Amino acid sequence: MEERPHVIGRVASLLRAIGEREPAGSTTSDLARDVNLARPTVHRLLVALAAEGFVDRTGATGRWTLGPEMYLLGSMAAERYDITDSARSILRDLARDTGESAFLSARRGDETVCLAHEEGSFPLRSHVLHVGIRFPLGVASAGLVVLAHLPDREVEDYLGRAELVPGWGAAHDVSPLRDRIGQTRLDGYAVNPALLVEGSWGMGAAVFDRREHPAWALSLTGVETRFSPSRRPMLGAKLLDAAHALGQRLAATAVGP
Repeated sequence: MEERPHVIGRVASLLRAIGEREPAGSTTSDLARDVNLARPTVHRLLVALAAEGFVDRTGATGRWTLGPEMYLLGSMAAERYDITDSARSILRDLARDTGESAFLSARRGDETVCLAHEEGSFPLRSHVLHVGIRFPLGVASAGLVVLAHLPDREVEDYLGRAELVPGWGAAHDVSPLRDRIGQTRLDGYAVNPALLVEGSWGMGAAVFDRREHPAWALSLTGVETRFSPSRRPMLGAKLLDAAHALGQRLAATAVGP
């Protein structure tokens, strides 16, 4: 019985790793490196998942992709969790009004995952975010604004277990992250001052579910010159207005948890 949660965690990590490489697919060796497991272990799990239809293997390349059962389950869950249709016009307006690229992300445990985006009109763009990319909470503006709006106890629990510095640099150590959480709470929106890629800035605002939990985030990304001190308050106000509008829309349509 003790082994079961361990196996479930491995399977979940494996499915996420496959999803991040869609639609090109993944080799067994790639996946073993992605989830830090031995290749024979990964192959055994993949064969078991394939037998249930959760993954597929193409005969020509031998690469693994998500299977039809994932699509069926996802389509059934979409009625409750997929808010992209509700958010699409808000993202479009946000991109049009600011000229920056607008994104929708959802919290998934200790991460945020990007669900949708709309390109802005300004010709220079940041390419840090794209649909499907995941970041830990506290990393990128969406992850920071979600973390900042969690209750203090949940924030402290997360900071106690998260190890962000090895993957994301010293700026994501506990002390500077606490400072950014405090500033985000004061402003209401988060600012990522090129902490992931030099010259690429981002700002985010939380979208709350019916229980007043920060379940999603709207964000804007662009080049540094577009996020000057004089322009950030305007961008923050646009984000907060859009996040509030989306939260109201979701509450009215009973979409989300």
